[in-house]
Amino acid sequence: MMQLERGGRRLTVAVLTGALGAAVVSCGSRHPVAAADGGQQTSGKAAYAKSADVPEQVEPDGTSVLVGDPQARITVHLYEDPRCPYCKQFESSGGGPVLTKWILRRKVKVEYTMASFLDGRLGGNGSKKAVNALRAAVEKGKFAEYHAVLYQNQPSEEVDGFTDARLLQLASKVKGLRSPSFDTAVKSMKYRDFVDSSEKVFDAAGHYNGHAGPGTPTAEVNGYRIPVEYSGLLYKADLFDKYLATVIGAAT
Repeated sequence: MMQLERGGRRLTVAVLTGALGAAVVSCGSRHPVAAADGGQQTSGKAAYAKSADVPEQVEPDGTSVLVGDPQARITVHLYEDPRCPYCKQFESSGGGPVLTKWILRRKVKVEYTMASFLDGRLGGNGSKKAVNALRAAVEKGKFAEYHAVLYQNQPSEEVDGFTDARLLQLASKVKGLRSPSFDTAVKSMKYRDFVDSSEKVFDAAGHYNGHAGPGTPTAEVNGYRIPVEYSGLLYKADLFDKYLATVIGAAT
């Protein structure tokens, strides 16, 4: 059987199926969606051609960012910290690319709660600065693209590498993001209140390893939080894809 390892935890497909079987049902949408094999899109709409076409907005709670068709039946809520190396692993070779596929197909929308707890544990302000810059990118409709660029170019966890200059340099990789208003927002920490509020939401969302907050990355699928002991699922793209496909199929 397939086995995954992370932090000494072992995950098998058989165990995962049993442990999360109930979650597939509980995560199932209350509304019909297309079959999980990639048939029709939500509400018959055509798929988005690229990430730049996907709508994004700050949620009414003022602390999370929604990416994807607001009418998508499946909601994945992610807790991440820009400096977290496990988040980079998830975003680069794990579940992140899988989510992008389903977002483009209008089957899934993703809510991001961007935490900044690693600044307090490691020193520096890189996480806070990065979250502030990501919030500024929402104003340009460039959150998802910039989010991907930041993780692709994430500095070592111990290095407080997300400086204003570096964040602006990386923003130049996203077409249409740089502007006087964006640059000023980055340099002035315009969205400090958003950064602080998002961290408070993260802290209140659980505890992990003796600290406030559920750890990063943490994923919830239609309100069901994938247990820590099965977090290996998040780093295995094919398995995470199968899990989401099953959830989507169960919602049909």
